[in-house]
Amino acid sequence: MRKISAVVTATAACLALGAAATGCSGGAATDERSAGQLLDDAYRTMKSLKSVTVDGDTTPAHGKSLTSHLTTDLRTTCAFKSSMGSGAALEQIRIKETDYIRPNRAYLDQWSGRKTTGAAEQGRWIKKPSSESVPGDGLSDCTWPFTVFGRAKKGGPASVDGRRAIALVVTDEKVEDGTYTLYVATEGKPYLLKVDYKGPDFRTTTTFSAFDEPLEVKPPAEDEVLDLSGTGD
Repeated sequence: MRKISAVVTATAACLALGAAATGCSGGAATDERSAGQLLDDAYRTMKSLKSVTVDGDTTPAHGKSLTSHLTTDLRTTCAFKSSMGSGAALEQIRIKETDYIRPNRAYLDQWSGRKTTGAAEQGRWIKKPSSESVPGDGLSDCTWPFTVFGRAKKGGPASVDGRRAIALVVTDEKVEDGTYTLYVATEGKPYLLKVDYKGPDFRTTTTFSAFDEPLEVKPPAEDEVLDLSGTGD
């Protein structure tokens, strides 16, 4: 009787929390993998992807927010857009060795330091070699650093866009007062679904979706392109 009661109790716990979210299998067994093993599985899965969509949202304690949207093959081809709370936005299409870049009027005004009141929105793309991109210029290199870091511990079951997951809390001694919470899918492949970072200066949420879906990244129409290749600008 005691043995039957224990099985019933374990089964009830799985049903209450969600079998996939708690790692329950067969109604009673639990996922014995450590937080580190779960992260290893997630990062191994992410590194094997042929394409993914990454959405980011950063909210600083002081200043304007920043959002980004990246669809990429994680190698040489991607479409990227960043938008600031000020209204400034920058679009990029990278196809192997070529970048197409389109800043909006607010972006040009912000970085030139001049306000062009009444000026029409500009719609031209600038074509340049991707080799001229440098860190800090606001462009994406189409890759993503899926690298395990810090020390992880298991949190509770969670849901990300309706998908069952487990939360893993990660602390890194290199990041003072900041905590990461990573959400790993517990049904199907162990994709990394979301990363939350919370610190005293800002908070960032990064979500991953469209795993291995067909990548449709095409260059803009020729009459919308200003070719600066070889100008040295």
